[in-house]
Amino acid sequence: INRNIRQLENDKAYAALSAELARTIQSAENILATAKAQLKEAKTAREQRRKEKELNAQEEAELIRESQFQKAEYKRLERSWKARITTLQTQTEDWERRISALKSERKTRSAALQQKLFEQFGMLNYRGEVKNLCEIFGQTVHKTPPAGAGECAAPKLLQQAYLHGWKPIAMAEFWWGDSPKTEIRHHGHYYPACKGKCEPILQHMLQGLQVEKNPMLKRMQVPSKNLEIVYEDSWLSVINKPAGMLSVPGKEDAVSVYSLMRGQYPEADGPLTVHRLDMATSGLMLIAKTKRVHQNLQAQFKNRLVRKRYVALLEGVVPKDKGTVDLPLCLNPLDRPRQMVHTEHGKPAITDYQVLERLDGKRTRIAFYPRTGRTHQLRIHAAHPLGLHCPIIGDELYGKKADRLYLHAEYLEFTHPITGETVRITKEAEF
Repeated sequence: INRNIRQLENDKAYAALSAELARTIQSAENILATAKAQLKEAKTAREQRRKEKELNAQEEAELIRESQFQKAEYKRLERSWKARITTLQTQTEDWERRISALKSERKTRSAALQQKLFEQFGMLNYRGEVKNLCEIFGQTVHKTPPAGAGECAAPKLLQQAYLHGWKPIAMAEFWWGDSPKTEIRHHGHYYPACKGKCEPILQHMLQGLQVEKNPMLKRMQVPSKNLEIVYEDSWLSVINKPAGMLSVPGKEDAVSVYSLMRGQYPEADGPLTVHRLDMATSGLMLIAKTKRVHQNLQAQFKNRLVRKRYVALLEGVVPKDKGTVDLPLCLNPLDRPRQMVHTEHGKPAITDYQVLERLDGKRTRIAFYPRTGRTHQLRIHAAHPLGLHCPIIGDELYGKKADRLYLHAEYLEFTHPITGETVRITKEAEF
């Protein structure tokens, strides 16, 4: 099928036909544009004659006939070119239909072969139970396994262990070699298995083994007292979110800024949280006590009227004192919640930065001024080779794990929805 597609796409007759169609369309556009300009000039000339003197009935009738004749000539010209183009398009579309039919057949056969292969992947777990990939992914949202499922290191190592009757005790995966273009991977760094391909497989394969609880849940902070309120009035408040706390409830039943604020302001209407910070990020968050205030503040964020400043510690030295990182971002669908740089599917993400201090020739203290608010924007712009190429210390998604993520939202500036005054709030980082 591939060979037949290539033969059709590279056929000289098809290429000549396509070129002739393109030339004809261009010629038609040029000639019709010229004819239309001549029509306009003739119309202008007739109007000028009418202005110069009062025409009798015969002269006026002549001008009308002239106008009608020229319009009819233009229509005939237009129909002539349209007929020539339609003929060529019909011939070209016949080739394209043949190519499209072959591609459709290739896709159908490929999917059937892929399904057959997935059915042969019999994945064991420690109990000795076997499921193929189709059965495993049948329980997921997408229902079908993604391409390459089952080919990763973790499932293969577990399968080898179970086939030999060995008991896995521990496992860790590290990246070897250069980073992919869209993702951020560092040579020799350890990373968890991906969510899209490996998580459903490992949920089956680890059955029967005693495994530790989700480390993400362990790191979620549960404060012994109420959140620190940096600013408060009758309509809103600004809190200092600790690192390790969710901004809003997630899938797990864990304490979040929203749940604490809902308990603190039981009479408040509306969603309360105006924006979010990553769980690992600390710093200032706006809380709206009324729906009206919430809508106003969200509109300010949407229209980029809120000024924000973050401070971070980076692993490595940023050479330029200030600058801008402009890298479009989108979700990595096979490895949530990771984001990736993607020029085609990514949304605009722009960050201004100012180096505050270079420490020991190994680290950089920096201020970030995000113009957009994409998920993980600052973390990727810091770590990516096309960005600053200096990951934030403690960023285990795009850098190396530490005692915390050294990223703090330290400044907010916005217009008060009720008073109209400019509000400026600062909370310096503890690092």
